[in-house]
Amino acid sequence: MLVYLAQNTPTGPEFGKASPLGLLVILILLAGTVLLVRSMNKHLKGLPETFEPEHPEPDQKADEGTEPGAIEPETGKGATETPKTE
Repeated sequence: MLVYLAQNTPTGPEFGKASPLGLLVILILLAGTVLLVRSMNKHLKGLPETFEPEHPEPDQKADEGTEPGAIEPETGKGATETPKTE
């Protein structure tokens, strides 16, 4: 096995050069990437600016995250608690 691997096989002048088929594969991959990015951008434009639940639907009123005052809209932080005095 080692003797077979150690033999130098003669290579022609075309050995190691890129083929036109490789260029075609790269162009197809680039076209697919461009189409995927355009599709993703179109879907992202359809998303709302914010996911804050200012006006929750009736079935969402029981969820903890939709309680009024849970998140302050200006700062994005949770509701402030009164400081404990020791």
